[in-house]
Amino acid sequence: MKVLVPGALRSYTGASRVEAAGDTLTTLFDDLERRHPGLRFRVVDERNVLRPNMRVFVNGRCVRDLGHALRPDDDVAIVLALSGG
Repeated sequence: MKVLVPGALRSYTGASRVEAAGDTLTTLFDDLERRHPGLRFRVVDERNVLRPNMRVFVNGRCVRDLGHALRPDDDVAIVLALSGG
């Protein structure tokens, strides 16, 4: 499946969209890590939880559960949430 990568993480991928495979978000991020070392740790912490500043959208719906099931035709987007004051 195609995964949209935010600009802040493109130094790991070299592209705004990359290919990855997985039947859950966890296995998708494992595959992304194999293909693009270092990317997973920027999105998922050592407790296997999405970092607070990261959002993942599957078919336009925000998903926080890394056990979320995926289909090969799903559209996945990694988004860096901005904050400030």
